[in-house]
Amino acid sequence: MHYDFARIHETLRITPAMAAAVTDPVWSLEEIAELGKPVAPAKRGAYKKKAPTA
Repeated sequence: MHYDFARIHETLRITPAMAAAVTDPVWSLEEIAELGKPVAPAKRGAYKKKAPTA
């Protein structure tokens, strides 16, 4: 992730992700670390009981 989005290469003078037109800015390490934070799942609603079948 750091290699492709945050490291500016000498030959390209931009990141590989910028060369591939995936992103415009150079990402910081803080932005990359933010992607790894867990996200709590949304609370599920109440279940409805099924009507008995005849």
